[in-house]
Amino acid sequence: MADEADEIILSELSDDDLVSQMMDDLYDGLKEEIEEGVNILLGRGWAPYDVLTKSLVAGMTIVGADFRDGILFVPEVLLAANAMKGGMGILKPLLAETGAPRMGKMVIGTVKGDIHDIGKNLVAMMMEGAGFEVVDLGINNPVEKYIDTAKAEEADIIGMSALLTTTMPYMKVVIDTLKEQGLRDDYIVMVGGAPLNEEFGRAIGADAYCRDAAVAVETAKDFIARKHNQMARG
Repeated sequence: MADEADEIILSELSDDDLVSQMMDDLYDGLKEEIEEGVNILLGRGWAPYDVLTKSLVAGMTIVGADFRDGILFVPEVLLAANAMKGGMGILKPLLAETGAPRMGKMVIGTVKGDIHDIGKNLVAMMMEGAGFEVVDLGINNPVEKYIDTAKAEEADIIGMSALLTTTMPYMKVVIDTLKEQGLRDDYIVMVGGAPLNEEFGRAIGADAYCRDAAVAVETAKDFIARKHNQMARG
């Protein structure tokens, strides 16, 4: 009985306490609680963008930092990202209606010949968690799929993933094709996957190699901030 008495009733919390509780719930991967919290804040008149940034993005930032520092591991991050997805499901249509500012848009997929997607899925979820719009192409993507989707979606970032040493070189095919079509400067190209390293990223002409999802989010934020600064100056 004591447990029941101690149970936190989200609707009875003040805004500040509720946001704090939601950050804890996100960390613990509690999807239903996150969905309830989102609905409560919206019901109290919060703007969808504020709900996203102050509770969900703020919570995922902590998850990302602890993942980077080895405090959390992939299964826990996937749970947190799944809880985040629950909240995003409610907010997405509302954000579209209100024309909320977006962090940026990423097209991401595993390259042709490669069907591994756990790392790629984690990056996609963490990027969404950081406020990016993500178009996930899935696995086994030919060069045309990346480029056509990036153009159609007016993406800022192209993200490529590979887990096999035999499929890594295909990343260069995509980058070389972008160059041939005069599109290379239109996109930030980020690559990742277990067999890759910094040197390989440089050799194929990528903008960045990201060793994990937390680094991918930080890198993307840096590049987008720089892009906005250049546009403001230009």
